[in-house]
Amino acid sequence: MIFGGVHLRDEKNLTCDKPTEVPSAPSEVRISTRQSAGKSAIPCVEKGQKVKEGQLIAKADGAISSNVFASVAGEVKDIVKMPSAAGIEETFIVIASDGSGQTDYLAPLTDPSAQDIVQRIYDAGIVGMGGAGFPAAVKDAPKCKVDTLVLNGSECEPYLTCDHRLMVEHTDDIVRGARYIARALGGAGIVIGIEKNKPDCIAAFEQYDDVKVVMLAKRYPMGSEKHLIYSCTGRKVRIGKLPAEAGVIVHNVGTAYAVCQAVELGKPLYEREITVTGKAVKEPKNLWVKVGTSIKELVEYCGGEAVAPKKVVQGGPMTGVALADYDQYIYKTSDGILLMTADETDCLEPTPCLNCGKCADVCPMHLMPMQTAFYSSAGDFETAAKLGNTLSCIECGACEYVCPARRPLIQAIRKTKAAMRAKNDKEVKK
Repeated sequence: MIFGGVHLRDEKNLTCDKPTEVPSAPSEVRISTRQSAGKSAIPCVEKGQKVKEGQLIAKADGAISSNVFASVAGEVKDIVKMPSAAGIEETFIVIASDGSGQTDYLAPLTDPSAQDIVQRIYDAGIVGMGGAGFPAAVKDAPKCKVDTLVLNGSECEPYLTCDHRLMVEHTDDIVRGARYIARALGGAGIVIGIEKNKPDCIAAFEQYDDVKVVMLAKRYPMGSEKHLIYSCTGRKVRIGKLPAEAGVIVHNVGTAYAVCQAVELGKPLYEREITVTGKAVKEPKNLWVKVGTSIKELVEYCGGEAVAPKKVVQGGPMTGVALADYDQYIYKTSDGILLMTADETDCLEPTPCLNCGKCADVCPMHLMPMQTAFYSSAGDFETAAKLGNTLSCIECGACEYVCPARRPLIQAIRKTKAAMRAKNDKEVKK
């Protein structure tokens, strides 16, 4: 049985039955060079240079980084520094589309070896599509024996249905991509975990003899890597250990689809499916969009605002980032844009901690979020990290969701993690 977690109103009915639409290519894209959980890529184009769709425009800076590609054909208008939604300054490559749609793909692979597949995944800039953005090629070259590939089709985050639509509309592509990944892992068996609120997805994958389908309980955060592994295989990944050490690798269904495209078509990762939803948008939709597309344009494509939103979120309501305005752009890891009314979001001011312990009760990682919050507020990040075991937090947001005092627990956790990373970096440089 999975410890902790919460049962949420999923609000997926707004878009779960809406087929994916493909908006016209934007006239301009702004593509961040930081498209993974690692280092930013290094630009390899110059202002004024002509590029084709799918052309490499920024090279990965090491293994924990990802190649970045032009999502439209046109001219590099500028290379500028801008703040991301999280307030971090990043380098953006601005491309003005010429409308030609000319492409520059890699050569398709025929009967590729395990090494060929891993190299293709790296060359195509494929990262985890569930939001984490960890470079997929690193996962697919583990140092220990892996016998199971788990596909994450849970999509437990409320509102989002982009994975749902991808699973229904591109089932076979996902399975073929999973087979390539399994081959790269030395012949791993394939398991897919899907929450029981997606019976159409479950039925779609049950037709494949080489794919084991596990129906998951509808519970957040069921899609968390360690909990998904336990639910699908019964194996436990100890704190501080990697899934590969339990013989398992986990990939999102979107990642498997991207691998299929990269191997069979030579297509790099520069577009993806997202959900634009919430009760403050006129026409909630699932969209196939190009990386670097303006969020403002996508909201306009969905009819604009039905009412003035109380909050706009990039990502899901539990793990996403609130936006100050629409002047932000789609990443490889973007999976949703939410326009939420006052009825959908809680904007109450926080009050002092009640010491009720509810945050610890629902924490799926058995942590003490209140300890992190208490000591981080005093600037004692080392004690916060030690007593709260903060570095093991998966930032699912369940603690903050149930907190009756509306404490900003995730903010405290992220602040503590950032402080500890900075401390470690400083010590490494000594």
